[in-house]
Amino acid sequence: MAFDATTRTETDSLGSMEIPADAYWGIHTARALENFPISMRPISVYKDLVTALAMVKQASARANLEIGVLDAERADLIDRAAQRVIDGEFHDQFVVGVVQGGAGTSTNMNANEVITNIALELAGRPKGDYAYLSPIDHTNRSQSTNDVYPTAVKVGLSLDLKTLLEELDLLRQSFLAKAVEFHDILKIGRTQLQDAVPMTLGQEFHGFATTLGYDHQRLTENAYLLFEINMGATAIGTGITTHPGYAPAVLRHLREITGLDLATADDLVEATSDTGSFMSFSSTLKRNAIKLSKIANDLRLLSSGPQAGLGEINLPARQAGSSIMPGKVNPVIPEVVNQVAFSVAGADLTVTMAVEGGQLQLNAFEPIIAHSIFQSITWMRRAMRTFRINCVDGITANRERLGAMVGSSVGVVTALTPFIGYAASAALAKTALLTHRNVGDLVVEAGLMTRDEVDKQLSPARLSGLESITQAIPVVQPAENLVES
Repeated sequence: MAFDATTRTETDSLGSMEIPADAYWGIHTARALENFPISMRPISVYKDLVTALAMVKQASARANLEIGVLDAERADLIDRAAQRVIDGEFHDQFVVGVVQGGAGTSTNMNANEVITNIALELAGRPKGDYAYLSPIDHTNRSQSTNDVYPTAVKVGLSLDLKTLLEELDLLRQSFLAKAVEFHDILKIGRTQLQDAVPMTLGQEFHGFATTLGYDHQRLTENAYLLFEINMGATAIGTGITTHPGYAPAVLRHLREITGLDLATADDLVEATSDTGSFMSFSSTLKRNAIKLSKIANDLRLLSSGPQAGLGEINLPARQAGSSIMPGKVNPVIPEVVNQVAFSVAGADLTVTMAVEGGQLQLNAFEPIIAHSIFQSITWMRRAMRTFRINCVDGITANRERLGAMVGSSVGVVTALTPFIGYAASAALAKTALLTHRNVGDLVVEAGLMTRDEVDKQLSPARLSGLESITQAIPVVQPAENLVES
């Protein structure tokens, strides 16, 4: 091995390469940098994946020491080096592209090399002194990319999911706060974009909060899909090169390190080739993204205008909306939430196709699966945050406009059907549309109900369903002159 001021020479089965002297990665990582200039995005963009890789290496070092296949000095060096990565150091050394061939081998070797060279420094030895501590013989002992990579992806996604769930709950709480703020504001509900019956704006926002709560539950429940790991499987699930005690030992240590309720798969051959859990988890993410997009659509509709649209609510003005139309302000935050949802839906299809594309004892396409899901979680978390801070928290209601629309809506006649019958209600609705008159006034003039009875049934509490109808007055047959021509 040669050392100089700027490079060091490393050798693998294909030959030798010059590696920057200050790099903690080595020749296997260097080859990946040449081979996969695809995404131009290093795996370090997903910090929880890097952390998870270090956790797997740390757990393996402890397990190898326990079963006696790694000496205490080397195990301790690997353990301490991995901990530094877990603590957030050296993440910039995880440089291989997230999209790569080789089923994640480049990612695994990048981790092996970085942790090994950190450990060598801890031992007072130069980077690249692999005769003393080897990335493969020691840091990768009892392991294969084919059990390390999927396990690290599952652990990383589990860590990432925690922060996503935190943001999702904060967004749910923001909608709930608006539901309380708008609890007494009547509006007209709509079905198929047509006027329906009255409700409160608070009820509408409460519905948004509730659906996000259900998504939080589904994501939490489906987290278990990521807890089955295949450590000890090595190449194809047969456990070749591993000690019989390694799998239970590494599981125990990884559970302790991660705090996750991990379990070793019953059939390691099946677990090494199957990636169905990623597909199921991705589908749950897509469900959440699509529902977020639906809420964003509703907010854009409700705030449309401000003069020629629905104009029921005001979204915070975040930026000038046009380079040609002065004063125009667009719903840019809901729009970006929509676009994130579109991306998540596309990523879910990518995951589906990658799962289907697996062959025989290994799925070679786990890197694109990992990238797709990590990106979806990352973008969704960021979208939820800006949605909450820059949009939902600042929404205001146009109370006067909402009140005027309720007062002039024929939809309120639905509340009177238990008392005057459907036929009379339909006739009065038609009359109100033709004459632009108040429905309540027409009911009183027709002698179908008294003013007090009409006012009681058309009260905000009754119209929104907050107060139930306890009894009905006798149905009166409509007069022949209810419909004006």
